[in-house]
Amino acid sequence: MRLNRRDHRRWRKVAATTATALLGAGLAVSPGLTGTAAAAGSTVKVNQVAYVPGVPKQATVVTSAGTQQTWTLKNSAGAAVATGQTTVKGADALSGDTVHTADFSSYDTAGTGYTLSVGGETSYPFDISADPLKKLRYDALAFYYHQRSGIPIEAQHVGSAYARPAGHLNVSPNQGDNNVPCRTSCGYTLDVRGGWYDAGDHGKYVVNGGISAWQLLDEYERAVSFGDKAALGDGRLNIPEKSNGVPDILDEARWEVDFLLKMQAPGGLVHHKVADAAWTGLPTIPHQDSQPRQLAPVSTAATLNTAAVAAQCARLWKTIDAAFADRCLTAAEKAYTAAKANPALYAPASDGTGSGPYNDNKVTDEFYWAAAELYLTTGKSAYRSDLTGSPLYRGAGLSTRGFDWAEVGALGDISLAVVPSDLPAADIAATRSKIASTADGLLTQMAGQGYPAPFVSTDGAYYWGSNGIIGNNGVLLALAHDFTGQAKYRNGVYAVMDYFLGRNPLNQSYVSGYGEQAMRNAHHRFWANQLDGSLPITPPGVLSGGPNSHLDDPTAAARLSGCKPQKCYLDDINAYSVNEVTVNWNAPLAWLANWAAEKSGSAPPADTTPPTVPGKPAASAVTSTGVTLTWTASADQESGVAGYDVYRGSTKIASTTAGTYQVTGLTPETSYTFSVVARNGAGLASERSAGTEVTTSGTPADTPPTAPGTPQASGVTTTGLKLTWTAATDDQGVAGYDVYQGSTKIASTTAATYQVTGLTPDTSYTFSVEARDTAGQTSPRSGSVTVRTEAGSQTGTCKVTYAANSWGNGMSVNVSLTNTGTSAVSGWTLKWAFGDPGQKITQFWSAEVVQSGTDVTARNLAWNGNLAPGQSTNFGFNGTHNGANPSPAAFTVNGSACVPG
Repeated sequence: MRLNRRDHRRWRKVAATTATALLGAGLAVSPGLTGTAAAAGSTVKVNQVAYVPGVPKQATVVTSAGTQQTWTLKNSAGAAVATGQTTVKGADALSGDTVHTADFSSYDTAGTGYTLSVGGETSYPFDISADPLKKLRYDALAFYYHQRSGIPIEAQHVGSAYARPAGHLNVSPNQGDNNVPCRTSCGYTLDVRGGWYDAGDHGKYVVNGGISAWQLLDEYERAVSFGDKAALGDGRLNIPEKSNGVPDILDEARWEVDFLLKMQAPGGLVHHKVADAAWTGLPTIPHQDSQPRQLAPVSTAATLNTAAVAAQCARLWKTIDAAFADRCLTAAEKAYTAAKANPALYAPASDGTGSGPYNDNKVTDEFYWAAAELYLTTGKSAYRSDLTGSPLYRGAGLSTRGFDWAEVGALGDISLAVVPSDLPAADIAATRSKIASTADGLLTQMAGQGYPAPFVSTDGAYYWGSNGIIGNNGVLLALAHDFTGQAKYRNGVYAVMDYFLGRNPLNQSYVSGYGEQAMRNAHHRFWANQLDGSLPITPPGVLSGGPNSHLDDPTAAARLSGCKPQKCYLDDINAYSVNEVTVNWNAPLAWLANWAAEKSGSAPPADTTPPTVPGKPAASAVTSTGVTLTWTASADQESGVAGYDVYRGSTKIASTTAGTYQVTGLTPETSYTFSVVARNGAGLASERSAGTEVTTSGTPADTPPTAPGTPQASGVTTTGLKLTWTAATDDQGVAGYDVYQGSTKIASTTAATYQVTGLTPDTSYTFSVEARDTAGQTSPRSGSVTVRTEAGSQTGTCKVTYAANSWGNGMSVNVSLTNTGTSAVSGWTLKWAFGDPGQKITQFWSAEVVQSGTDVTARNLAWNGNLAPGQSTNFGFNGTHNGANPSPAAFTVNGSACVPG
């Protein structure tokens, strides 16, 4: 049973009622497990399973130390193989811990049994290897065979401990699923054998089964377009259908899809669930369930779930089993038609006896998802109209709070972004861009956490099934990488796996069978070893629901009162609101494990983004010969900050991995200016920080010059420009100036001007200046100016179509650029001038657009810069105007005139 996160306060009453019923049915608090939660183990929290070579490797260290601490990485023999300094992170609200981060990414030697030590504390052991992930992607999928209803679970597939008879086939004491009546009279019964048990109970729910089946099918469909579908092929899973010529992941998903089709009523609507009339106790093996089985009433949400998944089924099985594909499509279209005729049939919130209610009174997202899947499968104009007319179209419904069974609009977005279609390229690009921008928001959130996990809630609390939301947000990070190739998203996915596998406040691997402290006692009626030693523990590869601050069961409430959000968890079979397992939480685990295993064999993308500028150094402990410098750390989401170079004037005097440095060997009574440059793991350097002037003890005989004015650029050409700045002043006279391009000195001059030559066309450069006095002292660095050289011309011709939609004082513009020449364009810059000064751009997509006065410059993004002869690309923008909104009269591309279309 799961609670509806849309109205958690209302559901707490229902949960308490359900808890009372469960306790009455035989639930008991586990012997010896009273009081508070177990201790969280070592203060050094790591991924207890494996860090993948070539990927950032970070741990969280609980410590109140205000200064950096030394970490040591040891191999299985106990020998130190790497050492470094932690980064102070500080107080972490979600855990209540004060933490540091230990980054040992520079060590990349594959092996087993590594440990990380900080301050006398040692982590759990872990590997540096991709092999565990390659195993986990199949164990996570094997969960679904374990959960099958209506078929014996055989020892040859799962081992003797997990084998069991078929459940719910009308073999006493079962009352079975082959002739199930409606709870309220409907005039028919349905044969609904098969499908997956939803969770630890014996209910089978269409809305939860829908998203779960979709996600397994999407895992395969995404691999077809962007990944390695062979890894999901036939013979990969130990299931009865292996070696039948069909990818095993599709065989497993079909077991649930077939059940969804059986839940369709004669008129096309779909029953919300089939479940027991009353809750059964723990443990109850499926074939021992004696409760009557009942069909819940039909619902619009269940009908649209079936329409969406059945449409997806039709396109995937079209070349595998045409008859099954036809059956799926017929059911999908029938369901969609029925849902449109009955748009407000909602499952009641009160239906929580014997099964979870899964109530959902907002189905705009289900309609959008179903229309997307039906259009992608059929191409029919009616579905296209419903799809493009939805307020969720082009990713408008995506947000960092994530998606789940009750919020399924993102499923439509993902299919539209992955599956080829005839929709406008600009619309697909906008959807992919929204997925990437949502992923950026998740990365920003993770960067502020001590234990990074992409989870957002309105009140700061974690709710029921938090791990499922974290997993689904990990899917958005993975797709952002698929669409952009940027390493920061790839790194974010592996950080999610780190959190699941032990880098969290409890040192808890939430995946059974993986890690030194792995979940064992899931809330489940068969995997109930905690209550009956003859029954098994949870099999490998199952994801727990995870922390839930609302403590919606008696066991969690009794033992976790006052817990911080990320610490509201118990590995206890009775703590069902934190330790239940479900088909819709294991689906993102399987998806992510497969993606992470696939990417583990590829080289990380090239990092082209330098670190952010470090903070201006702060000086302390100034003596006659030294000073301590401290600065705010840089950030680098792709390769990570590798270290800092410390400069005295224009001379580099030291390198350090810390955010502080002790300068020695200075001259008494002398002024110095210090600044800092950051370097990342790819060797890229940041801009120089602002300079800090420090005077050693005593009164200096000479003061350094003042900072020159910020340079002004003029006479910009394709290869050069002129810099001019306001002169510095000095008590003994200014001797000259050093001109810097970025952090590199390119010239010295005695005048307050300099002609720069030898530049590259259509390229941005940043310049600044330092002054020198007659004593050799240097001034603080001037402000910097960034200038882009002219683009020049390129052989070839082009056409621009500028389509503006105006209303009131607003506009929305789509721009199409076509290469009409005979040679390919590799990177494009499109320029035009607005005809009215009131025309202002406020938002843009699928290009980088900059406006200066009436002049506009648009440049390609990474994915749409190459145009073969005859090829087109689209981008667009929104804006405002003062009543006049004329189209531009002329365009240039890469400096050459372009024909308006």
